[in-house]
Amino acid sequence: MSGINKGIRKVEMALKWDPSPAGQPPTDLDIVAATYLASDPGGAPAYVVHFDSRSPDGTIYLNRDSKDGKGFGWDEVMTLELDRLDARYTRVVVGVVIQQHPANRTFVGVLNPAFRIREGYTVLDEDDFGGVLGATAATVAEFVREPSDGWTFHPGVQGFEDDPATFTGVMGQVRRS
Repeated sequence: MSGINKGIRKVEMALKWDPSPAGQPPTDLDIVAATYLASDPGGAPAYVVHFDSRSPDGTIYLNRDSKDGKGFGWDEVMTLELDRLDARYTRVVVGVVIQQHPANRTFVGVLNPAFRIREGYTVLDEDDFGGVLGATAATVAEFVREPSDGWTFHPGVQGFEDDPATFTGVMGQVRRS
């Protein structure tokens, strides 16, 4: 990219899955986004955005939340306004976590899970979690602020076997290249 390129500006992360079969506990997936400071881009997140929360400055927020996958089309949607994110944040990692109550699940036990990441009408990535079927959570994207080129996108699904609280603490520490 050249210095005149604005990079990625505003991204939509969408997640969908089918409801659990009749008589089974509901399946609840959640989108999470973690921001990292320039002073510690691989350390602990500065903050994490998930259901019932938003970034302190309002640049990352959940538009739609589902507890059971019974929505029409995309069940959960998160918006990341990277172009408005304060300069002290140089990395954002986006993931998906499966809530483990009332039943423990991995992606193999979720019916038709899928995600889509796009900027405007341009689809940056789509996947169905087929490569991480034994995971309880997964990172799906990384956005990195380049000094002269703005935000760049790094796709890749990486599975984790952690509970939701642990996952949000470690999701940015290990990243597949």
